[in-house]
Amino acid sequence: MLPDFAFFDAIAEAAAAETLPRFRMQTAVDNKQAAGFDPVTEADREAERAIRQIITAHYPDHGILGEEHGDVGLDRDYVWVIDPIDGTRAFISGLPVWGTLVGLYHKGRAVMGMMDQPFTGERFIAEPGNAVIRRHGEIAPMRTRTGVGLEQAIMMTTSPFIFPEALRSPYHRLESTVKLARYGCDCYAYAMVASGNIDLVVESDLKPYDVGGLIPLVEQAGGVMTTWDGGRPERGGNIVAAGSATLHAAALEMLNRSG
Repeated sequence: MLPDFAFFDAIAEAAAAETLPRFRMQTAVDNKQAAGFDPVTEADREAERAIRQIITAHYPDHGILGEEHGDVGLDRDYVWVIDPIDGTRAFISGLPVWGTLVGLYHKGRAVMGMMDQPFTGERFIAEPGNAVIRRHGEIAPMRTRTGVGLEQAIMMTTSPFIFPEALRSPYHRLESTVKLARYGCDCYAYAMVASGNIDLVVESDLKPYDVGGLIPLVEQAGGVMTTWDGGRPERGGNIVAAGSATLHAAALEMLNRSG
């Protein structure tokens, strides 16, 4: 049996108790990458620890894939996928476009997910057949925007500079076609697709914990989320999320066009 939204609420509140007091405060930042910059903070580590404690207490037979504290039982039918702060660069910059991501996979397929932004008071949650947003206690259903072609689309990516060289030309070809391209919102961009505010997110080299909590939001709100080659996105990679199947197909065609 799948957990209810109240369980995700408990997870979100436990994580927020670790992240919010440290947001916009002077905090130590460690770099996980030898060549480059991949930041992690005490807020990341403690929020994931709090999330894992709740999951382990209630679902001890489930696996966990987490960004900061390793993996347990990835061969189990149910696996939780945790990114305690997606958008740590935004977090340490004081920008409220980071979020806590928690997804639940069943036999490798993302079936439930949450993106919580406690500073803005927004919580996006999805289960099979249902996707909602909660703002300061008010609940509303989420639906993606449809009937939008590439030329009318609003597209987001974390940064065009993070694409490897081989993907830059396809990405810029797509960016030059859409109506508006914006940068820098990490997980928040996917929530905006799910809630019908933007139409496309295009990114590269994502990890499972970057997408696990977001796939159900997009899909259960009516959108499509795959890799650039049209495969399932649960393992991460190069990702496209779109508000409709028609727009998604057009974006894939543009990204994979030769020449």
